[in-house]
Amino acid sequence: MDLEMSGRTALITGGDSGIGWHTAAALLAEGATVVLTDRDSDELQEAASALEADPGRLHTFAADLTRLDDIEALRRHVAESAGKVDTVVHCAGVTGAQGLFHEIDDDGWVSTIEIDLMAAVRVARAFLDDLRASGRGRLVFLSSEDAVQPYDDELPYCAAKAGVLAFSKGLSRTYAHEGLLVNTVSPAFIHTPMTDAMMDKRAAQLGVDRDRAVESFLEEKRPYLALKRRGKPEEVASVIAFLCSDRASFINGANYRVDGGSVATI
Repeated sequence: MDLEMSGRTALITGGDSGIGWHTAAALLAEGATVVLTDRDSDELQEAASALEADPGRLHTFAADLTRLDDIEALRRHVAESAGKVDTVVHCAGVTGAQGLFHEIDDDGWVSTIEIDLMAAVRVARAFLDDLRASGRGRLVFLSSEDAVQPYDDELPYCAAKAGVLAFSKGLSRTYAHEGLLVNTVSPAFIHTPMTDAMMDKRAAQLGVDRDRAVESFLEEKRPYLALKRRGKPEEVASVIAFLCSDRASFINGANYRVDGGSVATI
């Protein structure tokens, strides 16, 4: 499908791997100019070198999205290197503090919410003027199945991602009349470095290899994931790319679940 992305300029956070990287690949393939950001400069450059892009259509800038001065530096760099953005895809996030509720202290809660919710707020604020001015802005936040189906051993993450859903829905009502469409995509158990780390930890605890850890996780922790496998990051990226395009011009305030059936409710 031609998503008519030529002429668009997109900022993608969390772009050095996983869903963010595959979203960059999808948008570049559709003709957009892309700015990638993540925390580690070396990993970001390595990720960019693996993408195919015409000269001038791919830019990078390392930033810690928990720091206001880093976000302001990112905003300036984007303006200088790529001009105004009309599309922002916020993929940056972490699993955060894990354990049962009584095992997680305030620091665990605050650090998780700082990254998984407040970074989304700050990025949206920093680039809101550009998105509003474009007349066809697109803002897509990555949420999670955990936002609507919380798990007892990662409640800070669940709460933060639920906050992203509420934040996105509120924004979608505020600026739609200006052409800015705001949506979320909620994946479940995608094959990314984050879930690799989760499965490696589980494998060590169970004394098995990663593949068996994945199988047992699906059996015990994700019984409603009907497809019985980890999703592919490109399967999520294709939905994000659609929402960024003019093909999605009547979609606003929606949450697209890319979860293989993992969420039990309708």
